[in-house]
Amino acid sequence: MPFFTNRMNNQKEFDLVAIGDTAVDCFIKLRDAHLTCEINKETCQICMHFGDKIPYEEVYILPGVGNSPNASIGASRLGLKTALITNLGKDQSGQNSLDVFTKNGVNTDFIDVQVDKKTNYHYVLWYINDRTILIKHEEYTYTLPSFSTPSWIYLSSLSENSLDYHYEIIRYLNEHPEIKLSFQPGTFQIKFGSEELIELYKRSELFFCNKEEAQGILKTKEEDPKILLLKMHELGPKIIVITDAEKGAYLYTDNECWSIPSFPDQNPPLERTGAGDATASTFTTAIALGKTTLEALTWSMINARSVINHVGAQTGLLTREEIERKATTAPEDYRPTKL
Repeated sequence: MPFFTNRMNNQKEFDLVAIGDTAVDCFIKLRDAHLTCEINKETCQICMHFGDKIPYEEVYILPGVGNSPNASIGASRLGLKTALITNLGKDQSGQNSLDVFTKNGVNTDFIDVQVDKKTNYHYVLWYINDRTILIKHEEYTYTLPSFSTPSWIYLSSLSENSLDYHYEIIRYLNEHPEIKLSFQPGTFQIKFGSEELIELYKRSELFFCNKEEAQGILKTKEEDPKILLLKMHELGPKIIVITDAEKGAYLYTDNECWSIPSFPDQNPPLERTGAGDATASTFTTAIALGKTTLEALTWSMINARSVINHVGAQTGLLTREEIERKATTAPEDYRPTKL
C-alpha cells in the first residue's frame, strides 16, 4: 500500500499539479577530460583515460530534482499554488528531497514514500558548460492518488515501467476535461512512442521538447524548426515550444510559428542543466497567469538564461518580480519574430 506523506489534507485546491519522477543529482565537475566530435556533426563524446585515477574539481549534491519537481518549484516561485505527485525511497535522499519541496512551497501531500525502494540517484558529469548524466530509475509502484481538480496537470519524465501509469493518467484526464495538460516528455515517454501515448499528445494544451527530441518523436532528420512545429501539431498538441540550446526556442500557436533567441547575457553559461525545464514550467505558469503566448515565450527565455548561470536546475529559478524586471530592461529588439 502506498505511504503518502500526508493523507489527511489531500483535497486542497491547486493551480498546478506536477507528475513525474524525482532524483538526487550529484554533480561532479571534471577537469581532466576532452571531447571527441564527429566531423560536420553535432554528436560529441566525453573522453577520459580508462583505468586512471582522474581528478575532479568539485562535487555538488542537489536533492529533489527532476523535470516535474523542477517545474513545481519553478511555478511556485512564480506565484502558483503547486503540488507534486512523485515517488521517493524511505531513505535520507528522500527526506532531503521532501525538505527541498517544503522549503520551496510545493505541497507534498501526494508524494508516495516507498519503504522497499531507494530514491533515484543520478551522477552528472559536468565538463566545461555542459553535462552528461548517468541515470538509474528505480522501478516504483505507480499509483495516482486522489486529489482535487487542479487547473493544470504538468506531466514529465517517468521510468520505463510506467506505461500503465500513463493509461491511468489518461483516464483521469478524460474524466476531468476541464483540466489543461502541459506535457514535457522525458526519455522513456519518448521511447514509448507517440502512437502509444497519442491520447496525451492530443490532450496537450501545451507541449515542450528540444529539437533533437522532436526529431526522435517525429522519426525524422528534418532540421527546419517550422516544419518540426507543424508536424508536431499534427499529433495533437495545441501550443508547442521546441528549444534549440543557445539558438533559443520556436513556438507554434494559433496557426503561426515564431522564434526567439536566447535571452542576452554578458556572462557565458556556467552549466546548462534545467534550461528546458525552466522554459517549459515558466511558459506554463505564464499562461496560467493570463499572459499571451508571446509574453510566455519571453518569460521562459529569461528564466532559462538565469538557470544556466547557476549549478543545477533550481538555484537560478526566478520570481515573477525578477522576470518582469528583466523583461523591462531587455534590449528593444529582443522579441519573438514570425517564421
